[in-house]
Amino acid sequence: MHERGPIRCALRTWPMADAVAVAKARAVAASGAMAAGSGPGRELPAEEAALEVSWVQGFSNKSFGFINNQTVCYPCGNYILFLDLETKKTTALQCQTGPVGAFAANASSEVVAFSDQKLNPIIYIHHFPELNKLTELKGSAQLDYTLLAFSFTGPYLASYSSIPEFVLSVWNWQENILLCSESQPGITATSLSFNPMNWQQLCFVGESSVTIWHIERIEDEHHLKRNPVELPDEQGSISPHEDLFFPVSRSDDPYHGPDLPVSAIAGLVGDEAETFVPRNNIKTSVHPTAHCWTATSEIYMGCKEGYILAIDADKHCVSILQPKPPPEYMQKISDVVSYVRREVQKKKGGELNDRQNPLFSMAFCNEGLYAAGRDGILLFYHIKDLQYEMKVCADISQSISSLIFSPDYASLLLVTDQGPVYSYKPAHSGEAVKLLDTCSSCFLEADFLTPGNKYCVSVTISGEVQVWLLEDGTCLGKLNLDIEATAMACCPSSNSVAVGTKRGQIYFLDVTKAEAPRVVHRIFLSNFPVLSLHYDQSGQFLIARTTEGHVFILDARPSKLFQVLGYIVLADEVLDLSVVSDLKNDLVEVMVLLNGAEVQRARLEIFCLSSAITTDNDKCVNDQGMFNASAFKKKQYELDYPLSSAVKLKDNIVYGYCTCAPFICKYHLSEENMLEDPPVFSSEKRIPSNQFGSGFLCVSPNSQWLAAAAKDGVLFIYNISTMDILARKPCHSYQGGGIRSVIFSLDGNFILVNDENDGALVCLKWKKIKKTEVEEAAFYWQSLLDILNKSTSNENAVLKSMAEWQFDPGSTSKSPPEEKFKEAPLKSSSVDVTEEDGNVTNTSDMTWIGQKIQKVIREETQRFANQKQELQMGIKKLRQTIQQMMYENEQVPDIEKLEHQEFNLDMEEQERLQAEAEQEVARARKEIEMENLSNCYLQDFIKYECWDALCVKGRAVKCFHMDCEVKNYPLEERSKEELETLEKVLRLKDTETANLKVQKEDLETESETVLSEEEGKKEAKAVADDGESFCLIGSLSSQYGGDTSILYHQCDLHTKEQRVNQIVLLKDIIYKVKTAFNKEFDIVAQQKEQEIARVKERNLRIREILEQLDLQVEVWEPALTDDEMPERALTVQDSEIKAEKYLTQEEKERAEMLAKLEMEKRLAATDDDRLRALDDMMGGVLEVRKEDILKMNIPPPPFISKPEDLWSDEEKKIFGEYEKKVKELNEEKEEYKKTLENEWKKLEASIQETTQNFDETVCKLSERKVKSEMVIYQEELKIVNLTCALLLDEELDTREAGLHNCLIKKKKEKVKKAKTVLTAKSKVDAYTGTYKDAVGEEKVRLSRKIRRIWNVVSESSLLTHLTMSLMNFTDFTRIDRRAQGQKCSLTHLIHMGTVQALRITKMHLPF
Repeated sequence: MHERGPIRCALRTWPMADAVAVAKARAVAASGAMAAGSGPGRELPAEEAALEVSWVQGFSNKSFGFINNQTVCYPCGNYILFLDLETKKTTALQCQTGPVGAFAANASSEVVAFSDQKLNPIIYIHHFPELNKLTELKGSAQLDYTLLAFSFTGPYLASYSSIPEFVLSVWNWQENILLCSESQPGITATSLSFNPMNWQQLCFVGESSVTIWHIERIEDEHHLKRNPVELPDEQGSISPHEDLFFPVSRSDDPYHGPDLPVSAIAGLVGDEAETFVPRNNIKTSVHPTAHCWTATSEIYMGCKEGYILAIDADKHCVSILQPKPPPEYMQKISDVVSYVRREVQKKKGGELNDRQNPLFSMAFCNEGLYAAGRDGILLFYHIKDLQYEMKVCADISQSISSLIFSPDYASLLLVTDQGPVYSYKPAHSGEAVKLLDTCSSCFLEADFLTPGNKYCVSVTISGEVQVWLLEDGTCLGKLNLDIEATAMACCPSSNSVAVGTKRGQIYFLDVTKAEAPRVVHRIFLSNFPVLSLHYDQSGQFLIARTTEGHVFILDARPSKLFQVLGYIVLADEVLDLSVVSDLKNDLVEVMVLLNGAEVQRARLEIFCLSSAITTDNDKCVNDQGMFNASAFKKKQYELDYPLSSAVKLKDNIVYGYCTCAPFICKYHLSEENMLEDPPVFSSEKRIPSNQFGSGFLCVSPNSQWLAAAAKDGVLFIYNISTMDILARKPCHSYQGGGIRSVIFSLDGNFILVNDENDGALVCLKWKKIKKTEVEEAAFYWQSLLDILNKSTSNENAVLKSMAEWQFDPGSTSKSPPEEKFKEAPLKSSSVDVTEEDGNVTNTSDMTWIGQKIQKVIREETQRFANQKQELQMGIKKLRQTIQQMMYENEQVPDIEKLEHQEFNLDMEEQERLQAEAEQEVARARKEIEMENLSNCYLQDFIKYECWDALCVKGRAVKCFHMDCEVKNYPLEERSKEELETLEKVLRLKDTETANLKVQKEDLETESETVLSEEEGKKEAKAVADDGESFCLIGSLSSQYGGDTSILYHQCDLHTKEQRVNQIVLLKDIIYKVKTAFNKEFDIVAQQKEQEIARVKERNLRIREILEQLDLQVEVWEPALTDDEMPERALTVQDSEIKAEKYLTQEEKERAEMLAKLEMEKRLAATDDDRLRALDDMMGGVLEVRKEDILKMNIPPPPFISKPEDLWSDEEKKIFGEYEKKVKELNEEKEEYKKTLENEWKKLEASIQETTQNFDETVCKLSERKVKSEMVIYQEELKIVNLTCALLLDEELDTREAGLHNCLIKKKKEKVKKAKTVLTAKSKVDAYTGTYKDAVGEEKVRLSRKIRRIWNVVSESSLLTHLTMSLMNFTDFTRIDRRAQGQKCSLTHLIHMGTVQALRITKMHLPF
């Protein structure tokens, strides 16, 4: 029986959003066995067995270091892996408390240091190759260490902690002593290194800063001294440092006060004042990416902007390295090439950038500097005098993350981001050789290859398949599929491996030769990712689960070419799948765990697979490949708890991992078929899991052990019979995402465990276990092999004979599969059916479901070909008829034409289009309403701010005949607080005035005679004082409505309160001046309105006169403009709206009714008999007025029409009277016309005179306005001066406080340094005394020995020894002087030679 746990558990997890919960989770997860062994309120019993790590595989390019010349080490998850570069063997060191944090290696001492990731982390020091722990360093870090660095000489280690401390510490790791530490709040570090030539210098690199730390030492005391380095800006310019706290005075004019630092102007006091930098002064510096030390204590640094910097560690200065200029002819060629490249770049529209690619890794040796970047090119720089010559050493076409020299500098390792590691020999100057062909992608899943005790197979997320030797973890072979993998499983009946991908394919690999795995087949199931793959233990079926809710059943045997048998559609999301094989009855039982989130319960579906679906597959599936309901029986069960994983045993026992609580539930399912309304099964037993986070279960092949894994990374092994904890092993960590998959070997001796994100594959084996359990597992394994041996050999033979699967030459010969799949459209159906002939067009790379659908469509097309042809003919005839109707419609008049949509026979389409149009109209109406609402709100807001809030509205007065305009002062009503402040200041001023008056009266001591004598002088000066008062007061406001008597004298403003009060009083004077002018303005504005009214009255008379004189002359009539009546802008007239007003139906009916009523009134008014008779008889008036004389006419006599010679005397007499009356009437008319003309001229003259007088008034008002403005500007200038004085006083106070704080700090530092100097001096004095005593004792002892030597040794032998000593010492001194370049005196030489001779003599003496 072979069961598998889920590949990944994409399930509901317990929320841990806040930082406290995360920190607690880290602490619990990192504590290893302690976390695994302490359940909630339950003490775990001692395990009956124990697990140990057999081997660990994985790769991480984050940190890499040499431990000796042949071995490199790097962290990977909870482990540090030591890789022998010659034998390719890996040794693992596990961090028992969680994942490895910061990491560093020291090749000279063969030690490695690393920190754990938990609360209050610890730094561990281990020795290689024994891997024994030397010491633990416990610092003040609370959360994590980010960087560790060993010194090249001496037992020193530097560490840097992250938030919240940001502390740089230096340790003596051999003695476990913290030497010194310094905090740098808020600075994130990227790299840290010691000076190889001087361990007392540290290079600390941040994201955009570099600091050189000097470790100062006095005997046993150590101190860190910070020396920041000023980096150039992004353009490469280096600006000198400017001290902003003590700026240099740049102004010679002291009128505006002293030059103060920006911090004082900003009001900063304390440490912020010394470190404050204005935003305008902040220049973005370069961003360091890599650095390395040289033998001369210099630092070479690469930047993201492409510059190479040289930093002097002693002077802390920076220089930019420039390329050495080539010869003249090469420079001309380079200029031409650069010009052509710039022109091409301009045409492409790209940015011009002459900088080289940024360097992200560096390494220095005696020959020069090696560097590399993301382009994969290894460069060598020969640097001399801030100029370099560059040459290309190697090109590996992969992004290089780090360069590392071996301790003997014989080889240079090139570590890439993708995983492969290359070796370059600088001495040979050849190509880079691939040393390790690894992959940096995380492991997805691992499985054991049949028979399960020799090989195992793993796959990474990037699609790299690796075959490992189970004994020691040696990688035997690999194959890169170049596609994102999602699932993997090994077949029990053959040495084939199935790999599921994100694109929905399943690749089948032949692993009969472990050294050369190959792809032999590929099946494209669907366009959705394959979530999991499961084999039954007999190796007959392969069950594949996809994200679309389909479960595919495949024939797992290569002899059947991995045939897809069919698929099952499940209603809900599948959380887990478990397979149980009944080898006796040749049945395979599949249990599916479905997501019952709505009811918060788990739901199981169980169905059995038999060999009948392989023999009679056509009877079990429909035309589309779906299994029929009769193909197998389904059972449904509901469980009382929601589960994230479930496994089934043979006796209907189900174990589930609960999601709502950390429990493992045990269920016993009945044999009855539960398809309709299944009851809810309650758990028989709940076992605390002692884990946190979502988890899953996995059963051993012999159903003897149950493995539980969760997000905490701890693996628990339970004895299924008793559900007691058999063993537990912390394999991974919560920070790495927990355990992704667990699998038992068939013989039960090994367990493969891999993590979500840390990239480590762990192989566990039993360290301690009962012999009976081992024998039971071995017996089950042997019995299973006996059953599978025959089929395995046959299937492997078929598998070997299968040709290697090739990509389609037309689409994949030049591109990998991933690119080909990107080109294919992600559609579930890949069948195109044309309308005319119904032919089916095949598309490339069709899915299995698509092929089934295509086959069904092809069969249906052939079956209904005749009916389809008849329908097509009918459609053609109908189309022709409609086209004829549309043609006839075009010939009729426009009023008879139909719209094109009327010819649409699809009524549903018409209704849909109409509904869409209505929706669009509703949407547009809604948008317009919201826009109108927004405009109304904006209108109200502007009106309130600019109109309603003003107690005096802004308006203007214009002249009638001149272009002169005067505006008033818009004023807001003063608030209650302003009035209270003004009243308070006035009371205070009155009090001060009264107090000053009393003081003056008390101080008057002179006699009355003296006062009387001086009265004459004062009276004489009174006239002059009146003229000088304005100068003394400094204001003309008293002449324009302001009261200057309440102001302080200009020479009496000494205190801050007086200046503030003076500002309040000046503002009150400005307000009064404006108010006084507004009163005059209102009078003039009212006068204009009156003048306009008078002009209108006179214009009425002028129009009457013009009407009587029957003259068409335009009458000038003034009116107020919009500036003079600003309230007009608040009213919108109907004439201003250009668009037609929209009226509703009700409004239209009401308007029509009102118009009808108005017409009836007009008709009724005209139909009046009395008025009509009066108009006919007397011209519509009852008496004749003088104004009507011009309208009067004398009617001629009736006989006027007869010839004059036919008139009678009477008629001639009547005609004479008629002429006399006409003449008299004409004289009266002429006289009246002259009267009207004279009156007209008088009216016009009167209008001209009054309007001109008003214009003069406006001009005077304009002059008044100018003078008022002058006065107001004077007062505002006073306010500005007082405000500047107050600001200057405040800035001076701030500066004084800042300087005082700086002085206090300097005094404290002085006291501290004085104490340090005294301590150092006392230590030096003590050491000097001890040294002098030791020298004196040595002299006495040496003199005694010399006397004894003179007494014992003969003169000849002594001279011989002295001569030899002098010769040897002279040669040594000559060589040393030549090497050192120093000069020694002869006396000093003889003295040193004598001492050397005495030492040699002592060596040759018998005593």
